[in-house]
Amino acid sequence: MSEIRSAALIVNAKSRKGQKLFKQACERLHGLPFPVDAHAVEKPEHLERTVKRALAKKPDLVILGGGDGTVSGLVDLLVGPDVILGVLPLGTANSFARTLGVPLDLDGAIQVLADGVPKRIDLGMIDGDYFANCAAMGLSPQIAETVPHNLKKVLGRIGYLGWAGLQYLRFRPFILTVDDGVEEKRMRVVEVRISNGPYHGGTWLVDEAKVDSGQIVVQAVTGRYRRTLLKNWFASFFGLAARHQDTVTFSGKSLKVETRPPLPISIDGEVLARTPVEAKIAAQAIRVMVPRDPAERGALLDS
Repeated sequence: MSEIRSAALIVNAKSRKGQKLFKQACERLHGLPFPVDAHAVEKPEHLERTVKRALAKKPDLVILGGGDGTVSGLVDLLVGPDVILGVLPLGTANSFARTLGVPLDLDGAIQVLADGVPKRIDLGMIDGDYFANCAAMGLSPQIAETVPHNLKKVLGRIGYLGWAGLQYLRFRPFILTVDDGVEEKRMRVVEVRISNGPYHGGTWLVDEAKVDSGQIVVQAVTGRYRRTLLKNWFASFFGLAARHQDTVTFSGKSLKVETRPPLPISIDGEVLARTPVEAKIAAQAIRVMVPRDPAERGALLDS
């Protein structure tokens, strides 16, 4: 694309596929019509400073290689600068890439960088912290806090789901309160999803959530027994209509969310907050590279 004259690639080499695919990515990126300054980051705590150094050179495109946690952890740095975000989905679930319609294979994702188009999208916010895709309360943070990193890296989604089964046995339902500024609603729930996109854990869960809607969506899976969550996950994983039976959805530009007891919140797989929180939408906060053909854009609407 004529708009892009230079790019920086930052890969989380500790993500499931990052270390293995970094060299392959560099080889394929040589075919792009602009130079790419590539960095493989072995220690996750060094990712932020690597991105800052890359941004100091004022590239037109910053390509993040890793999973949803990598993107969400770094997306704050891309709000404001006149830069386009490109995504190489090298993680386990790759929910954000799925939402954008970016292919999950390396060649397909790089093709989007080569001939895609920039699109302005929303970001979610939890108490002022930006996130790309989905935050959750309930079993998901419990899993995220306890899952061994090597299990996720070696076995991927199958290992992650197996660990989820073990944590499920220790889980208890909780009370959720959602306040949209006009009305406050309280209910007993087994999971809460604060969504900027429809995917969570690589599975389509929140129909109403879109990255260009201008609204944040809170979806609650209601129930007094933990088996309701299992039923909802099963129906969602297989795309069954039953996944809508126990869900209640709220949407708006800002929603206050509280739980009893107070609970940790996982933001795109990383536990980073705790209830109560204010969930907001940052409308059209960043530009991302998406497939040129509208038919390939997955969950993106009305480009």
